Amino acid sequence: MNKKLVLREYYALCEGGVCQDLLTEDEKRFVKDGGMILSGKLQEADCKNGNGRIYSEGILKREVQNYQKIVKEHRAVGELDHPESSVVSLERVSHRVTDIWMEGPAVMGKLKVMDTPAGQTLRALVEGGCQMGISSRGVGTVSEAEGTTHVNEDFQLICFDMVSEPSTPGAYMNLSESKIQMDKVFTKADRINRALNNILDGK
Repeated sequence: MNKKLVLREYYALCEGGVCQDLLTEDEKRFVKDGGMILSGKLQEADCKNGNGRIYSEGILKREVQNYQKIVKEHRAVGELDHPESSVVSLERVSHRVTDIWMEGPAVMGKLKVMDTPAGQTLRALVEGGCQMGISSRGVGTVSEAEGTTHVNEDFQLICFDMVSEPSTPGAYMNLSESKIQMDKVFTKADRINRALNNILDGK
């Protein structure tokens, strides 16, 4: 039986952290008034990542659909840098995902930088010209086939963390094993929503 791992993937955000064409007029006004919204590609399906892993489009579509409920409830928060845990630490939260959607094989999204200590650090890094990236965090098993690692159907997306651009390709895409505390990651309502989505999708 495969052991569930914490899976992390890295993607660079748009230049300067914001894809202006993704923002609504209200969001552009929010930014003009001093707020900060970061946007860009969060994940991508059916292509080998720098660490050799491939996520199917079906898996990412399902996880985006499940994550949209968390986004709507304003619970889709993430941390600055790479934690080892599968549980999001509220004291290290730097941002909140405000929108997420599929655009072809790409998972796109927008993140609001929060006025927390970690959020203030993130803001200072972006304003200082640092190239920031997004890293998905989730749990699941993987399968090896012909030198390629495929993420299995049991994958569950937890959150998106903000990271610096790695100096070495794949530096932030390591598989690390940890104790998975699923009852702390997803609420009962989240698990019910996931089950209903699977039923509606005929799985």
